[in-house]
This record gives sequence, C-alpha cells and structure tokens, in this order.
Amino acid sequence: MNKASNFIIVSAAIIAVLVIGKGILIPFIFAVIFWFFTREIRKIIYKIPFAEKFIPKWLSNIFVFTFIILAFGFVSEIISNSVTNVTNSYDKYEPNVERIITDLGNYLNVDILTSIKSLVGDFDYGSVLGDIANGVSSLLGDTFMIIIYALFLFLEEKSFVKKLYMIVNNGGNYNNVKTMLDKIEDSISNYIRLKTFVSVLTGVLSYFVLLLVGVDSAPFWAFLIFLLNYIPTIGSLVGTLFPAIFCLLQFGEFTPFLIVAIVVGAIQVVVGNILEPRLFGKSLNLSPLVTILSLAVWGKIWGITGMVLSVPITVIMIIVFSQFEKTRPIAIMLSEKGEIDKISRSNR
Repeated sequence: MNKASNFIIVSAAIIAVLVIGKGILIPFIFAVIFWFFTREIRKIIYKIPFAEKFIPKWLSNIFVFTFIILAFGFVSEIISNSVTNVTNSYDKYEPNVERIITDLGNYLNVDILTSIKSLVGDFDYGSVLGDIANGVSSLLGDTFMIIIYALFLFLEEKSFVKKLYMIVNNGGNYNNVKTMLDKIEDSISNYIRLKTFVSVLTGVLSYFVLLLVGVDSAPFWAFLIFLLNYIPTIGSLVGTLFPAIFCLLQFGEFTPFLIVAIVVGAIQVVVGNILEPRLFGKSLNLSPLVTILSLAVWGKIWGITGMVLSVPITVIMIIVFSQFEKTRPIAIMLSEKGEIDKISRSNR
C-alpha cells in the first residue's frame, strides 16, 4: 500500500513539475537536441582526412555552433514572414468556403449546404491554424534561451566525464553509468539524425509541390510538414491535410486541393512507409502501442512540442529503466519485443 501511495505521489509531483516548469524545460530540451546536432556535424567534419589533426575541438565547436545559428536565423526569418502572411490572409480566403459548399451541393444535387455549414462552423480552421502559427512563432521566439542553454552545455561537456567519475567513484558503477549514457547518446543521436533527414526530405519535396501548385506561403507549409513529421503516426496526416485545406480557401476549387492532398500524401507514404523503416530498422525498439500512448501523454502535458519529443523521451526511459532490476520489467513492457539489451548503437 505504501509503495502504491509513494508511486502516485511521485508521479503527481513529476507531472506537476513538467507542467509548471515547461517554460524552462522545453527550451532546455531543444538545447540538448541542438547540442546533439553539433556533435553529429562535428563527427562528419572529423571524418575528413587529417581534419582531427589540424582542427582542434574548440575550433570545430565554434564553426558548427556559428553555422547552425546562422542557418537557424535565416530559416526563422523566412518562416516568421510566412507565418504573418498566413495568419493575415485567412480572412481574405474565408468567403471561398461558402462558394465551395454551394458548388458541392449543386454537383451532388443534394441540399447539403446547411449541414456542411454547421460542420465547418464547429471546426474553426482559422483558429486551429492560428494556434499552430503561434506555436511555431513561440518556438522561434525561444531561440535566444535555446542558444544560451546550448552554449553552457558546450562549456560543461569537457568536465562532465570528470565530474561523473568523481560522483560515481566505484569503477564498476562508473562503467555501468557510462555505458548507459553512451546508449542514450547513441540512440537519441541516431533517431535525431535519421528523423531529421527524412523530415527535411519530406519538407523539401512537399515545398516544390506547393510551389508548382501556387500555394501561398509555401515555406511555412513546408516547414510545418517538416516539423509535424517528427510526430509519430498522426503528424504526416495533419501535415498533409492542413496545406490541402488551405488550397480550398485560397483557390476556392477542388483541383488544387486534390493535387496537394494526393501528391504530398504520396510523398508522406513513400518516405514514411518505405524509406524510413529501411533507415531506422528496429533501432528504436519501441512498441507501436507505447508510441501512440506516449504521443497522447506528452501531447497532453506539453502540447505539440510534447508530441515532437515523445519518441526521444520514451527511448531514454527504456534505456534508463533497463539498467535497474526494479524498473527492468517496465522497460520490457515499453520495448517492442522485450529485447531491451538489443537497442542498436549507431555507427560512430
């Protein structure tokens, strides 16, 4: 009974901290992801012959850090302008909705105008679009804090191993903790690298489709598709539907809507169901049911940001829980087939 009570109290306390402290925790987590990115780029630099000999670690850090900040600033400027254009132009396109409903009713020779109006009235597309745009703007607005956190992570990186050894002074315990941290780093680095690659590919291909169709603010929609692709299962669906529905508002015709829905949807299917499984294989070792549940739980706690971070957080939980006998059964339940010792390590 005491164990159950303690579990409930601890769980409630953790959830409270996550909800109350999300303004601090979310930028910090993105700073950690930023740090992972720089480490991956640094590994690529050191694969160049003689690079490790002539380029010191501190210089490569400065180069990578500066490059990512400049690239992020450039993208932020484009996306911010696109977000402004999308939110300001919605009222201009809204009258097209009634015309679309009328045309559909005439085509089907059925009086469906009232019912469809009621349905559209319940679903305020502009409000949802505004929430997403505000979420993207908020994330871009946290850039300064993310950079500050990442900078201090760089400063702490060199002394972290020494501190860890001093904390866990027993050799065996140190090796176990170091192995666990290496597994976490390898799994998360592998996930971030591959997921970013497929997300960028999906976003770029979708951008050219939107550009050819003539959709307004194509950079915003491409960025939204890229961002939503990090959300398991429903991200690709939402990333296809929103620009497709926007086509209805902009053009007032079904042809652009069908082109965007079919072509962008096909890109999502090919990349998500053919390319991505070949790249990831079984490296994440996540149960599909657990993936959906973690998506719902983290989405409830941190909204869209929680959905994006749900998979990396769950992977870390599996790795950490697998290291201790009392929590090992939890790790087995969270994993895909219970083989928690077979989380593959990425090539270094």
